[in-house]
Amino acid sequence: MSYDRYVAICKPLHYGTLLGSRAFLHMAAAAWGYGFLTTLLHTTNVFSLPLCQGNALDQFFCEIPQILKLSCSDTDYFREVGLIILSACLLFTGFVFIVFSYVQIFRAVLKIPSEQGRHKAFSMCLPHLAVVSLFISTAMVAYMKPSSISSPSLDLVMAVLYAVVPPAVNPLIYSMRNQELRDALRKLIQLLLQYLQ
Repeated sequence: MSYDRYVAICKPLHYGTLLGSRAFLHMAAAAWGYGFLTTLLHTTNVFSLPLCQGNALDQFFCEIPQILKLSCSDTDYFREVGLIILSACLLFTGFVFIVFSYVQIFRAVLKIPSEQGRHKAFSMCLPHLAVVSLFISTAMVAYMKPSSISSPSLDLVMAVLYAVVPPAVNPLIYSMRNQELRDALRKLIQLLLQYLQ
């Protein structure tokens, strides 16, 4: 999506040639292929882990780090950690691509002479950037927090945060471009503030 926004703003006259149906098909196939491949690798590896501490997790869904805590085989554990590091590197590559695209977009938008043109361009990009940032930041907090502050209840809260919050607020963020919805949200906030006072 960041590449789509990049081409739409930075190279609008080439949009049809750069992003035809074939390009969208390739991007979708790459995303689905990456997801399928990493899921297949993690699933087959996790199913081969010997569990010596039971099979009960302190989560509401099966997360790999939680399963690794139950493993008693060091070689399988390190193999799965290697897969997680490989997946993280691939995700980081995608993240760098998104950041690079948005830096180019913001540079192009800031060169637009009219205020209305800049506003329209930013309104196209900011919802996607907000959704991606929300998901990445909550997932990073969940997976990269120090083990010294880790507890089962905190792990559960973090898992809920990154698994439930971004998809739940996604429609709200994308619909904020609608003026009627913004007015309704402003009225709702004013009513809540009046009620709290």
